[in-house]
Amino acid sequence: MIFSLIIPVYNRPDEVDELLESLTQSDYNEAFEIVLVEDGSSIPCKDVVMTYQGKLNISYYFKENSGPGDSRNFGMQKARGDYFIIFDSDCIIPSNYLTEVRKELNANYVDCFGGPDKALKSFSDIQKAINFAMTSFLTTGGIRGGSEKINKFQPRSFNMGISKKAFEISKGFGNIHPGEDPDLSIRLWNLGFETRLFPEAFVYHKRRIDWGKFSVQVHKFGIARPILNSWYPEHNKITFFFPTAFILGLLIAFLLLIFSIDLFLQLYFVYFGIIFLTSSVQNKSIKIGLLSLVAVWKQFYGYGTGFLESFVKIILLKKKPQEAFPRMFFKV
Repeated sequence: MIFSLIIPVYNRPDEVDELLESLTQSDYNEAFEIVLVEDGSSIPCKDVVMTYQGKLNISYYFKENSGPGDSRNFGMQKARGDYFIIFDSDCIIPSNYLTEVRKELNANYVDCFGGPDKALKSFSDIQKAINFAMTSFLTTGGIRGGSEKINKFQPRSFNMGISKKAFEISKGFGNIHPGEDPDLSIRLWNLGFETRLFPEAFVYHKRRIDWGKFSVQVHKFGIARPILNSWYPEHNKITFFFPTAFILGLLIAFLLLIFSIDLFLQLYFVYFGIIFLTSSVQNKSIKIGLLSLVAVWKQFYGYGTGFLESFVKIILLKKKPQEAFPRMFFKV
C-alpha cells in the first residue's frame, strides 16, 4: 500500500511551508508521495515547494480555480499511490500520523476514513476558541459526532483517506462546497463502501479564519445540510435541526420575559456557563473561555440561520439547490 497525500491550496504559501515542514518530521518508515494542487492561486507556493525537493517526494501542479473538491479530484487522478490521504493546507501533521493510519488499516481495513483535529499551543486564542466550538461535545461538533458512530463516520476533507478503488468508482468529490465531504461519504455508503473514524490519526487544524470568516463558514455549513437532506433523505437526522431550534428557543425565552417567565433564559445562562468553564479548564485560560462563548454563539447562530434559510427554500419551497444558492456550487 502506497500513500499519496493530496493537498489543494489557494493563496496560502506560508501554510504550505508549515505543513510540508511537519511532514519532514514523519516517523513513517515507508515511502509516500505528496501531490500539491495549486487551485488558480494569485499567490502561488511553487517556490516554497521547491525548497522541499530532495527532502520529500512532491509533485506540484497548477490549474485554473475550480474549488477544493475538484482540486482534490485532480490530485487523485495524478497520484501514483493506491490509497489517498487528503489534507487542507492549514493543517500541521503529527510525526506519527501515517504510522497510526497504517496501523488502523492493517487492523481493520476500510476504503475511506476520517480523523479528528486538535489545536497546538502556538495557535492564537481565537483559533483555540474556534477549535473548541468546532470539536466540543457541548456544541454542534458534539452533536455532529454524537449523531455518528465510529463505524459509520462521515470523514471531513481536512483529514480524510480514500482508496484509489473507492475514488474511481465514486468519481470523487462533487461541486458543492461546503458539503462535498458528507456528500461523498453518503455516495460511498450507497456504493457499498465502509467508512470509519481513526481516533488517533488527528491533525492540528489551524482553521485560518477570523470571526467574520468563521461566521460565513458556519452559515454555509447550515445551508449545505438541507441540500444534502434533499438529496439523501434516508440519512436525515433530527440532530441537524438542533442549532436552529437553539436560536428559535432563545428568541422565545426572551419573549417569555414579557410574561415574567425567565426559566428558559436561565437554562441558556447555565449552558453558556458550562461552555465557559469547560473551555477555560480545557484550554487553561479564562480568556479563551470567554472567546469560546463568542465562537459558540457565532457557530449556533450562523449554522442555525443558514439551515433555516435553506430548509425553507429547498425543503418547503422545493427550489433547486443550484438556483437557490448558486454560491454553494463551483463550475467545473
